[in-house]
Amino acid sequence: MLAVLAGHVPEKPPIWLMRQAGRYLPEYRALREKKGGFLALVHDSDAAAEITLQPIRRFGFDAAILFSDILVVPHALGQLLTFEAGEGPRLDPPLDPSRPAAALSALSPEPGRLDPIYRTVEKVAAALPAPVTLIGFAGSPWTVATYMIAGRGSRDQAEARLAAWSDPEAFAALIERISAMTLDYLSGQIAAGVEAVQLFDSWAGSLSPDQFERWVIGPTHAIVAELKRRHPDIPVIGFAKGAGAKLADYAKRTGIACAGLDETVEPAWAASTLPAGMPLQGNLDPIALIAGGDALESAANRILSQLVDRPHIFNLGHGILPQTPIAHVEALLALVRR
Repeated sequence: MLAVLAGHVPEKPPIWLMRQAGRYLPEYRALREKKGGFLALVHDSDAAAEITLQPIRRFGFDAAILFSDILVVPHALGQLLTFEAGEGPRLDPPLDPSRPAAALSALSPEPGRLDPIYRTVEKVAAALPAPVTLIGFAGSPWTVATYMIAGRGSRDQAEARLAAWSDPEAFAALIERISAMTLDYLSGQIAAGVEAVQLFDSWAGSLSPDQFERWVIGPTHAIVAELKRRHPDIPVIGFAKGAGAKLADYAKRTGIACAGLDETVEPAWAASTLPAGMPLQGNLDPIALIAGGDALESAANRILSQLVDRPHIFNLGHGILPQTPIAHVEALLALVRR
């Protein structure tokens, strides 16, 4: 995988899947039942390392991605993070959208909350087979800000978008605070042993072009530039979900080493439009993986054929879903490696 991230076109693409460590695996569900809730697992470095390694043992993926969550950054910035069964994550108190930077300044940062995650990285790095790449990650500042303001996931990110339009300078101060913590967090993961990092901008698709420029491209470029200064050999994968045609500017101007493609992106368009030679990652529809059979084979072969001349890491267009049959994952691996 590292060779592909450096621009090599392999005979067969490496493969890993977003959210490959998680609820579709019976061994994960058994450990969660034993250990407790999601956040308890994230902060238990032994358990988190075990969960990170589970899909490597079962499937032999070419990369392991750290078991954690993008909301550990706002937790380290001082918000209380909880996960409720069937409800998803909650951040308390939500930041006042009329004064988000001031609301954040009233909180007490606790960067020590990230220490268990660094220990997880160390444990996984020591246990992984040599050919398997260890990927760290963080949420991009825009996406993290949407959760911090709403206190939870939202359908259209209206609170954060309103804050960004109403007082862009105050919103920029919030983005800068998130960026600084994110940069230190990724740097800490790299120091602990990750070999590549991915920035998840899961809500990038909700922004207009000029807002995308300011709140996605700008902060991502700043983080990537400083990461390159601190860690010149660490590739950064950028995943701006829903960016559509804006993905072209994102790939050209953020400094990322590899562009992640969500399932709505036509691979042939990406191959012809994104910077020449840039590695691409993706982009099988997670629902096609659930469907399996001929539908899965046809969808995977379409991606493989359209990206055959590109450095390509096979992946999903978003995270694997809990109801995904394990046999379908096995079939996908066999197909890609064939």
